[in-house]
Amino acid sequence: MKPKLKSKLKIGMMISGHFIIPPPKGIIHAPMIIARAIARGLAKKGHQIYFFAPKGSNLKRVKMVTGQISPLYGISGKKYLKILSGPDIGEIETNKIRNLWDQYFISLAYKMALKNKLDLLHIHPADRGLPLGLAIERIPVFYTLHDPIYPWRAEVFKIFQSKNQYFISISNAQRKPAPSLNWAGTVYNGLDLKKFPFSEKSENYCLFLGRLLPTKGVKEAIVACKKAGERLIIAGIPNKGRYWEKEIKPRLNKNIQYVGNIPYEKTYQYYGQAKVTLCPIQWEEPFGLTFIESFACGTPVITFDRGSAKEVIKNGKTGFIVKDINEMVKAIKKINQIDRRECRRWVKKYFTEEKMAEEYEKIFYKILKKKD
Repeated sequence: MKPKLKSKLKIGMMISGHFIIPPPKGIIHAPMIIARAIARGLAKKGHQIYFFAPKGSNLKRVKMVTGQISPLYGISGKKYLKILSGPDIGEIETNKIRNLWDQYFISLAYKMALKNKLDLLHIHPADRGLPLGLAIERIPVFYTLHDPIYPWRAEVFKIFQSKNQYFISISNAQRKPAPSLNWAGTVYNGLDLKKFPFSEKSENYCLFLGRLLPTKGVKEAIVACKKAGERLIIAGIPNKGRYWEKEIKPRLNKNIQYVGNIPYEKTYQYYGQAKVTLCPIQWEEPFGLTFIESFACGTPVITFDRGSAKEVIKNGKTGFIVKDINEMVKAIKKINQIDRRECRRWVKKYFTEEKMAEEYEKIFYKILKKKD
């Protein structure tokens, strides 16, 4: 029997079989942070959430379904199971194991749904879930897409189009490469604001916080700060390959400091004390969790005009959207024009955990109502 519009739902959710949830210390995985927040937010609204994840997972108000399977990785991403360390295990085999681990938990979710114990499934790794969803069309399945939709992904997703499988974007910009997919709606990411306290005053430094990859624009942030004569603090997981060794490490000095990988629960200390967070992104950022984390602490953001920037940032009010490094330098020099209180208000209005859960709830009810 299908749920009435105002009934509380039984929802099966899955994000990863690789780690426990919440993620262990040393792991900053944005989709897992968001999946956890969605589950928690919907549970607070009275829905029954069944979360499919490895042994050791634990979320308040949420029923965990582990299948008695251990995670592949532990603290700081270190291998947890011997299966990953065998003499015959290379990159190809590792990827196969990772895929199969995820698919096992997704299969547990489908088995439970087939017994009419769930009203819908909400699966985050769409690449793993789509084949099963195509085979079992009577179960509504929602996929939140956290990555850009590259051309190959758009083509593959079209193959699995079916009436019961729905995509949820985290920004409208994210949809542009694949506007014809079966979109159910857009839901912006949201935060638990208790973990990001507001800081009215700042110190005299700029901040780059995130993965130290070319797509995130670490080098560009360094160049902008050197041109502006500003101090820069860099925090994140270092890429020990060519980019780190050639483009980042040689540029470090007393004014351009790398402080290591900061635990997620302590990032607010760096956001809150920075006068601005720099995000000179080099890709079509589908959302930008760093944007709203910074805003929550009162710190404005300067970013390049890519991806979701215009949807998440209120240009001139919570930061600046610029075209290049020279414009970023000019924006840094006028960052004191931004009211830090406005940054906090902006997040409270549009990007909270509660707002996110409310929007997911609306989408789920909308689709279920259509199926009645």
